[in-house]
Amino acid sequence: MIEILTIPGILFIAGALLLTLIPQKLRSPLFLLFPLLAFVIIWMRPDGYQVTTAFLDYELILMQTDSLSRVFGLIFSFIALGAGIYAYHLKDLGQQVNALAYAGGALGVTFAGDLLTLVIFWEVMAVTSTWLIWARRTPQTDAAGMRYLLYHILGGGLLFAGILWHLADTGSLAVVTLTQAYTPANVLMLLGVGVNAAAVPFHTWLADAYPKATITGSIFMSAFTTKTAVYVLIRMFPGWEILIWFGAVMTLYGVFYAVICKDIREILSYHIVSQVGYMIVAIGIGTEMALNGSTAHAFNNILYKTLMFMAAGAILYSVGSSKMSHLGGLHKKLRWVLLLYMVGAFSISGIPLFNGFVSKGLTISAAGYAGNETAMLVLLLASVGTWLSVGLKLPYFTWFNKQDYEGEVKPVPANMYIAMGITAAACLFFGVWPQALLGLMPFEESYNPFYLYHFVEVTQILLMTFVVFWLLKKKLAPELVTVLDIDWFFRKAAPSVRSLFVVKVDRFYDRTEEMILATTGRLAKAFENPMLWLNPFTDKKNQATSYSQAMEVGMSFILLTILVMLLWFFLI
Repeated sequence: MIEILTIPGILFIAGALLLTLIPQKLRSPLFLLFPLLAFVIIWMRPDGYQVTTAFLDYELILMQTDSLSRVFGLIFSFIALGAGIYAYHLKDLGQQVNALAYAGGALGVTFAGDLLTLVIFWEVMAVTSTWLIWARRTPQTDAAGMRYLLYHILGGGLLFAGILWHLADTGSLAVVTLTQAYTPANVLMLLGVGVNAAAVPFHTWLADAYPKATITGSIFMSAFTTKTAVYVLIRMFPGWEILIWFGAVMTLYGVFYAVICKDIREILSYHIVSQVGYMIVAIGIGTEMALNGSTAHAFNNILYKTLMFMAAGAILYSVGSSKMSHLGGLHKKLRWVLLLYMVGAFSISGIPLFNGFVSKGLTISAAGYAGNETAMLVLLLASVGTWLSVGLKLPYFTWFNKQDYEGEVKPVPANMYIAMGITAAACLFFGVWPQALLGLMPFEESYNPFYLYHFVEVTQILLMTFVVFWLLKKKLAPELVTVLDIDWFFRKAAPSVRSLFVVKVDRFYDRTEEMILATTGRLAKAFENPMLWLNPFTDKKNQATSYSQAMEVGMSFILLTILVMLLWFFLI
């Protein structure tokens, strides 16, 4: 039993249950205990460590440790700790419980050695993260949460169907690297993971839901779901070339929408799509260097993207809005939030001495060394849009562009600043000392990001993009407009789909129910006086009425016979 509770995913979920029994004042400090324990446990577990149990005729591997699972487990535990500090002031039991269980689901997937354990934790993530959207308790967030949940039901269903098919084909539930065989089982599993990875066109749940989640909920959501999917892709689908093109589309698609969006959290959400695209391109390339690049970029992205969402959350907490058309002139009142945000912005843009410079350079170099120049150029082009949108446009129209912000500015809680400071320090640490990160990678591969060509390349991108922004900044000014994405087609078709599959089906059920109730009612009346319908002319006074009843009973028998025949046909 003790060994089971040391499995990080189970430890977090047990902690979430324990929070429900703890007084409010103790919940926040207790929350932090579980990420700390998980970090220590993961760090101490050697490669090859396993915890197994029997289930029916199968052996389930509840925890399996190697260099790949360790690096994801460490960063998931670290960011759960940072997010817990950020949310320390929060007193909402529902958010605290679901956030901790959500992080536990991500860790459970990371260390799962069998597909059944993996899919169970996968579904834990889907349910608990949905609560972090619904917790805002508005009609908009209720609808967004339902759309989010439907997407993840679809993804989980595809994944589970693929797992069952794979089990039928191979007789094994082991999490293993799959050959590039486009069998139905493999395709279903790949599609299921692709939904969670926000692969275009299954990405709209992310940009729809993340900006509507609670302030602290979006911090957890930005770190876990897509990166867990990246982990599974690295584990099961390395070298699948189709992923190169899916990833390339994601990098450009996400960054395009980030440039035109007007809400801070929406911009950052689309950038998750773009940055995950980098990781998926590298997974598709499949070389050891590329897989190290994907892993390192996932690790760094969790840090700097969480930091940027923390800064966006601080703005939303302080002024009550994350729409840039309502902001501007905050550089005096929220200068420390600006400073910490820019650490994340410099990191994601790949500026030297920040962690993104290391992992982005490694990923792009891996594409070049693999001879895939098209993928390399796409990633470089996406870098331009990244710096333009989150490094220039977002901070300019949020903190500057006006003399002074005239609205009320609430003070940001100290715990938010502490969490942002810790995360920013990690971004700088791994940027200045890249070997600390590269030493954690799953493959031994020498890479030195500090070479002249890389510096020149990054400098050119930064300067040219800055010039373009300065010339076009008036056209990039935020306005109160709705940006349409692929989900427009889904929402446009929704009334027709609802009419066909809900309204008309309901009417069919209602009419069928009325007919059956009427038939049984008439049969009951007839059986009360069987001579009446066996010989309708016995009672001469009620001859017309009795004849009508006999006809109704006869028709009822005919309809009932037809229904039985139809049921028999469809069931047999």
